[in-house]
Amino acid sequence: MKQMKIWAILVSIAVFISCGSLKSPVIQQNEPITSYKYFYIMPTSEKTSSSGGVYGNNYGVYGGSHTATINPGDAIAGTLLKNGFIRLPELDPQLSNETLIINYGESGRRNLNLGYTIEVTIQFLSAKTHSVVCVCTAEGQGSTEADDIRIAINRALEPLFKK
Repeated sequence: MKQMKIWAILVSIAVFISCGSLKSPVIQQNEPITSYKYFYIMPTSEKTSSSGGVYGNNYGVYGGSHTATINPGDAIAGTLLKNGFIRLPELDPQLSNETLIINYGESGRRNLNLGYTIEVTIQFLSAKTHSVVCVCTAEGQGSTEADDIRIAINRALEPLFKK
């Protein structure tokens, strides 16, 4: 009976610890990004991460792994291209009235659900005035850091393009 109570307490604690959710995306929009046609993304580097494990029993050792890679700039570009924006390979002064400069950064990490989340912030600047047009922040959690980043980017940009 005593063992059963201890087991019930441990299960309750495990359920309580794992019950968490991602924070809602935060958007600070000073003007609509839809008044722009072009975008330029400051270069970002590729992120590669992996997860896996090795398991053994009386019959042998087994294992597996999963590797994921993401370039945050390409993930952001994909969403913008899908929504009708045109990517510029370099800033063009003649198009500065209609161009957004996009900056990406990882802005946080927190423990959640026996793992952790990665928070990203995406900043949109006017190419003409360098003033902030919009800032989007969201967090993501997947099986690898690359998955965390991909999920966070998608969650950060999704509210901008809801119809």
